[in-house]
Amino acid sequence: MVLQASQKNASSIRRAAVIGSGVMGAGIAAHLANAGIRVLLLDVVPKALTVEEERKGLTLADGKVRNRLASAAIARMGKAQPAQLYDAAWTSRITPGNLTDHLASLGEVDWIVEAVVERLDIKREVLAVIEAVRRPGAIVSTNTSGLSAAAMVEERSEEFKRHFGVTHFFNPPRYMKLVEIVPTADTAPEVVQLLKEVCEKRLGKGVVLARDTPNFIANRIGTYGMLVTLADTLAYGLTVEEADALTGPAMGRPKTATLRMLDLVGLDTLLHVVDNVRERSVDPVEQASFARPMILEQLVALGRLGEKSGAGFYRKVKGKGGSEIESLRLDTLEYGPKRPVNSPIIDASKRAKGAATKVKALLRTDSQHRYAKFAWSTIKKTLLYSAAQIGVIADSISDIDRAMRWGFNWELGPFELWDAIGLRKSVQQMQKEGDAIPAWVTAWLEAGHESFYKSEGSERVYAASGAYKLEEAEADSISLAALKASGKKVLSNEGATLIDIGDDVVLLEFHSANNAIGGDILSAIQQSAKEVSQNWRGLVLANEGRNFCVGANLMLLLMEAQSGEWDEVEEIIRFFQSSMLELKRLDRPVVAAPHRMTLGGGVEACLPADQIIYSPETYFGLVETGVGLIPAGGGCKEAAAMAAERAFIGNGGKPGGDLQPHLNALFETIALAKASTSGYDVRRLGLMRPQDRVIIRQESRIAEAKRAVLALDRAGYSPPAEERIRVAGREGSAVLKVAVQAMRLSGHISEHDALIAGKLSRVLAGGDIQPGAEVSEQYLLDLECEAFLSLCGERKTQERMSHMLATGKPLRN
Repeated sequence: MVLQASQKNASSIRRAAVIGSGVMGAGIAAHLANAGIRVLLLDVVPKALTVEEERKGLTLADGKVRNRLASAAIARMGKAQPAQLYDAAWTSRITPGNLTDHLASLGEVDWIVEAVVERLDIKREVLAVIEAVRRPGAIVSTNTSGLSAAAMVEERSEEFKRHFGVTHFFNPPRYMKLVEIVPTADTAPEVVQLLKEVCEKRLGKGVVLARDTPNFIANRIGTYGMLVTLADTLAYGLTVEEADALTGPAMGRPKTATLRMLDLVGLDTLLHVVDNVRERSVDPVEQASFARPMILEQLVALGRLGEKSGAGFYRKVKGKGGSEIESLRLDTLEYGPKRPVNSPIIDASKRAKGAATKVKALLRTDSQHRYAKFAWSTIKKTLLYSAAQIGVIADSISDIDRAMRWGFNWELGPFELWDAIGLRKSVQQMQKEGDAIPAWVTAWLEAGHESFYKSEGSERVYAASGAYKLEEAEADSISLAALKASGKKVLSNEGATLIDIGDDVVLLEFHSANNAIGGDILSAIQQSAKEVSQNWRGLVLANEGRNFCVGANLMLLLMEAQSGEWDEVEEIIRFFQSSMLELKRLDRPVVAAPHRMTLGGGVEACLPADQIIYSPETYFGLVETGVGLIPAGGGCKEAAAMAAERAFIGNGGKPGGDLQPHLNALFETIALAKASTSGYDVRRLGLMRPQDRVIIRQESRIAEAKRAVLALDRAGYSPPAEERIRVAGREGSAVLKVAVQAMRLSGHISEHDALIAGKLSRVLAGGDIQPGAEVSEQYLLDLECEAFLSLCGERKTQERMSHMLATGKPLRN
């Protein structure tokens, strides 16, 4: 039986096909596979043999040749950097084929995604071919960055049109949150809803509905912003480096800023986008706004297309000391050494915390300075343009702001930024400078409103049609910022806050610098444990920071070590260890929900939890050896316990079993400072336990962790008994040290690496005791502390710590 769109839900999409195996097609296919969807990846049949195919005696009739393009794309997925798949083995979920031999197979899938070259005529041809074989009711979507959806299906049947729309993924599809869904006037509402549900629930995306206008929302505003930035860079006489220093993190935007971003996008690609808006517009002002910048035309004519050609606004050249970055001189189009940018204005922005404060510092510091004038000019133009697009490219300011946050990684969307710099004051300045203010903005201010957004309890409302409208919350998400704003704090200090997230469950949020664990967070853990034991059903460990936790406070440790304050260092270690034991012994369930970088001490904060709910983008690893140390907050102890448990299971659930293979694997993971490339990849590293799991929608991690706490509580939770851990002892340590010595002799590791690994092997194996002996958790914690203190006193370890703090990169010495 064929289900109609109104009868389908996200889980009913089991098989999909992607047409086109280029960068976007392959990326979309990979992410569908990430979601557990079986994918058929099709491309055209090659017209000629490669040299390698000729050498093998293949012909154009051979299947390997005919499927070459799709097969090659799948092969690249497993090796791609950054990785396209959460697990490289998931290429098995994708079947290669071609549009001649496997066309009929399109009739067997639930969703067909067309992702061929960005040309209207070719897309029309492909959609006609799809219609001939697709089954009635199957969804068809096109991945386009701005072509007209309605124009693509002008000649298709009414039934096809009802099941067709745009699903505009952003590149790379795995990592970029935004998907713009663009229906036509003929798209059935239930199809739009189904696509939204699949993208959100199955693919973990943030969906914004856009109108069928040139370049939709994010690319339309993002491209306009790039054009005005480029024009103002020339107008204010800025260098390439100055423009990027001012339009990156200082404005709450990514480090790629503007001109570096143009190089990544491709200067020729940007011109195509610009042309698309201009040629489809009937407004002379809009056409002028999207005129081709002369400098881009000049660079493209010279073959300088950006990163893909090796040169654009920047280029990488080989120097005596290795690769060097050079920048374009905008007046001569010649390259020269990249120049540092130093300014009190930029320094003030860097010191400020949060995007709103950074931008205000940038604009307020010195209004007469050309940097401040440049920043105000580019921001002002982008805000006014965005406001003029309400009702044109999007229905609401919320849709525009989300599109820019999720598609361009801006920390604040245009209207959120406008609120941050002061809506009324900034509009008055614009009027003073002779700028035309969109009528709806003027009316909004005349009605007495001071901002586009405001909070009402734990919810947010926004300006819409002359009144405030409730903003639709992301599906299955819990906003900690909103809860704190509505008075749900239970206790708080500088490093962490305990928040009531409902149903008698609380959440401990880290919010120190980089969420590094110091005394304030450890104090909050111990206070929270007491509070939860007395008054709550359970505890979630999670936060909304850029990263869950990058480790312990390395600066504090280094300062104490360099001062020779060994009692202080030991006190820090013992405080950390006791805090983790408090979590593990808590008589209420604890669930951790890490995301993104969860390193060193961040891992040690998760391992005491009864369950870990991983975000798909979790980069999880005990990486202390990279700074010359070993895990000493319980990480080695937990690894030893994992090895013992796996040996027990491998022995049929009976005492005994061979510890060494499990110990070897965990030793390698920790000694080589390995971190996972995804939440799913934690299993490969040996750090995932049977009760831990991954969810594909990062925004649901807190809600899911809360549900896990409640489930454990309903099941009659009791804390784990204090463990006796079976260890490999002196013989197990000796086996590990033999491997270390072999690596040292072969030159793979340094003498200091070998010293660290030797101490790690001793701790993981349980020290100099009888193989198979059972030891207490405290015994292993004491070994951790002893080894950690010893390494802190090593000059080369202190050099590694200093280098990491200064550069953010490990030092191999």
